Amino acid sequence: MSADIGKRLQEVRKRRGMTQRQLASESGVSLSLIRKLEQGERADTRLETVRRLALALRVPTTHLIAGHEEERQAAPGADDRWEAVRQALVAPVRSDAVAEEPTVDGVRDAVEAALPLFSGDRFAELSVILPPLLRDADLVAEHGPEGRAVRVRLSQLTGWLLTQTRQFEAADTALTRSLDESSDRLQAAATVNTQCWLLLRRGRLAEARELATRWADEVEPRISRATPAELSAWGWLLLRASAAAIRDNRPGEAEDALRYANSAAVAMGREFAPRDDFLQAFGPVTVALKRAENAMIVDKPDLVLKLSARIPTGGMRPTSNNRNRHLLDVAEAHARSRDYAKTVEVLQGIRAAAPQWLPNQRYARDIFGRVIARRRTLTPEMRRLADAIGVPL
Repeated sequence: MSADIGKRLQEVRKRRGMTQRQLASESGVSLSLIRKLEQGERADTRLETVRRLALALRVPTTHLIAGHEEERQAAPGADDRWEAVRQALVAPVRSDAVAEEPTVDGVRDAVEAALPLFSGDRFAELSVILPPLLRDADLVAEHGPEGRAVRVRLSQLTGWLLTQTRQFEAADTALTRSLDESSDRLQAAATVNTQCWLLLRRGRLAEARELATRWADEVEPRISRATPAELSAWGWLLLRASAAAIRDNRPGEAEDALRYANSAAVAMGREFAPRDDFLQAFGPVTVALKRAENAMIVDKPDLVLKLSARIPTGGMRPTSNNRNRHLLDVAEAHARSRDYAKTVEVLQGIRAAAPQWLPNQRYARDIFGRVIARRRTLTPEMRRLADAIGVPL
């Protein structure tokens, strides 16, 4: 986050005629943190903290932040498993440098065979197979439209994966390529959906909201005769617009976008989860999960738990990113309610279902870090959970 946040925070607070102590009381942010931010001693805090300060000061979140990343990009060398993937994205191999050229059908089949690895958050295997697969996709892209379509699809999936694992610059490279080369409007919309998610993770709320809204307008279908794929594309863009708006203290816009997304879900009638494209999974359950997420953003843990109790997630795959992201909100709601035993139980459940996904979630570290801070001693299970999540002890 830009060190200028402290200066902007102080300026807005003074214009509002508030003392630091009053701001702390109204925002729920500690007085010591506010002092450190304004004095330049701290330049890093979660987007959620900035949102609380902005809400108390009655300004959009984006008024306080510049160059902020909600979740920092993984530092170079911090996770070397993705180095070969990054290199494959920026240094494509030439056809005269390979002994045997791949075929379009062969690469397409390989991408389809890798889909369970993407949807199952199997990062270790993907880090091994992706570099040669990306290079093969570059080679077949030279063969014409069919080859380029394969590369578009693989670039889309790679961008989603790299966003998930906080390789933000490489994710942007992959997603930009996928969008630039796409000739399929709905696939392009799915890529934009992931671009919006990337912008959200980087704290670029206004850009995410504007991009999602513009594309939602472009792909809005006639609901009475829309296909599930069209409803999914439109619905997801509306959910991204809602997520950006609620984080930017625009609750009216967030609710409007969520309401339209819900109309798409109602028209769908059930969860739409095509076998060959998990990124298009959408329906009433997805909207309900995002409604609970919005409730957690505005600090309504009781509502999160109430909504969660009514969400039928049993049919979703155990490692579903949306489901696990929702479970983090449930864990946070229990933590805010000081039910730390439930918090630990939920986090352990996520760890069992998605062991490679959980360590990439800063949100999980923040939640469990607060639990640890309130305990004198940790059980062996809690220490193992802290190690798995990456909470320093």
